[in-house]
Amino acid sequence: MGHDHAHHGGAGSGSVSGRHAYRLAWALGLTLTYMAAEVVGGILTGSLALLADAAHMLTDAAGLGLALLAIRFAAKAATPQKTYGYMRAEILSALANATFLLVVTGYILYEAYTRLVTPPSVESGPMMIVAVIGLIVNLVSMRILSGGSSESLNVRGAYFEVLSDMLASVGVIAAALIIRYTGWTIADPIIAAGIGLFIIPRTWRLLNETIHILLEGVPADIALSEVEASLSAIDNVTAIHDLHVWTITSGMNAMSVHLRVMAPAQSPGVLQSAKDVMKAKYKIEHVTIQIETDDHCAEQVTLPV
Repeated sequence: MGHDHAHHGGAGSGSVSGRHAYRLAWALGLTLTYMAAEVVGGILTGSLALLADAAHMLTDAAGLGLALLAIRFAAKAATPQKTYGYMRAEILSALANATFLLVVTGYILYEAYTRLVTPPSVESGPMMIVAVIGLIVNLVSMRILSGGSSESLNVRGAYFEVLSDMLASVGVIAAALIIRYTGWTIADPIIAAGIGLFIIPRTWRLLNETIHILLEGVPADIALSEVEASLSAIDNVTAIHDLHVWTITSGMNAMSVHLRVMAPAQSPGVLQSAKDVMKAKYKIEHVTIQIETDDHCAEQVTLPV
């Protein structure tokens, strides 16, 4: 029986998100600055849509802060008690971020309902000014985060929140224009509800993706049947079982498998070939491979009495 553990780029080497920490820091600074202005503007104008956008900005700030904290933890070296280090911290951050956003959105929808029943007065002029500033801030933040959103789940979660806020700012501007030129004040809670309904499915997908990773599901871009076929096609492999592929953190997948060969002398070549296949075809370098021989497996068979 043979074993091989190839753990290149392990937990102690940091995560993909770490390369984009500066993007998160810039976006956090912009978000906190504008959020404060938006809260004041929402209170002074009486606009629920503006306050809804401020609430989403709050979740942005919390999410960005958690993301930066997660990156700090992820950079810590592995320990005997935590053999992967803190690489999963960014996944937990994304999970908390999505959960909190769903809760806040639920509150906004409830508040929108109460305002539809009893429409308040809304000052459209200041509301418009604040919303335009928010649109500019969100566009800048999106530009900053876009470079890392395709590589890191954590950065992607922050990008989606800023995207939702950008759309929310557009909605607030629309509501302000409607109120200004028609006096139809219920446009404010209607737009606020629309913002909430737009965000829910996207946040739900992010939540499902983080839970899938925590449950060690197969990465979405990998078909387990194809991995099994690739490993089975290696010369001298006679059987394959206990194949697992999962995600440790964004940009770092792992694989473990048992491969059977006819003779012990074939083990080194099969080990190397399996590692090469996983690295070249599936971009997985963190692999654990156990080699078994047909003779050894035959010795382990227990016949029924």
